[in-house]
Amino acid sequence: MDIGIAGRRALICGASAGLGFACAKALAAEGVHVTLVSRSEERLQHAAQLLSVHATASVDWKVADLSIAEDRHALVESFPQTDILITNAGGPPALPYAELDLARWHKALEQNFLSAFDLIHGFLPGMTERRFGRIVNITSASVKTPVVNLELSTGARMALTGYVAGVSRQVAKFNVAINNLLPGTILTDRVRELGAVAERMIADVPAERAGTPEEFAAACAFLCSDAAGFIVGQNLCVDGGLVRSTV
Repeated sequence: MDIGIAGRRALICGASAGLGFACAKALAAEGVHVTLVSRSEERLQHAAQLLSVHATASVDWKVADLSIAEDRHALVESFPQTDILITNAGGPPALPYAELDLARWHKALEQNFLSAFDLIHGFLPGMTERRFGRIVNITSASVKTPVVNLELSTGARMALTGYVAGVSRQVAKFNVAINNLLPGTILTDRVRELGAVAERMIADVPAERAGTPEEFAAACAFLCSDAAGFIVGQNLCVDGGLVRSTV
């Protein structure tokens, strides 16, 4: 299926492994020029080599720590022609609410809200001017349903959710679509390492299995497609029915 984005340029955060890498692979398969972003040069080089084998467009990479504002601003300056932005950052630690001091909140907000905000804010002017943009934020199903001890993650990601809800509706007229993609239990290497914990997580999924990175990435690629311009400010769960809500 041709989703109409061959030749576009994408910047994918956290792309050296896991869901970020899966999304980069799905976009590269559609003929998108992809730039992988991560903190590890060694892992980025390896990921780029893997993608280059089957990619029909260029595969580049850039080392950046998205928790540092200067690195985020450098990305915007280095890749001004970005058409597709995938924001993605690992979550803060799970902790009892009594241990959530101000320093931890500042770090969580920097990592899971301000990092995405800075990139969105930086790339939006070019996208609106060119009358095409797709932004997908990989967040968490916890913004739909509370998870005990994930208040840091949920709170910071809810800030991003609220920001996207307003801004996405202001830029939609320029053919710029911003949406959030919420993973449930996806069988990444990190989940596999959890062993018995992962088994309990999977047992709670109505689909009676974990999702695959490829399934998650297919949803991401569609939200980046030419056909997805009328999907605006949504929070799409890819979770096998784990989030039990009617709206």
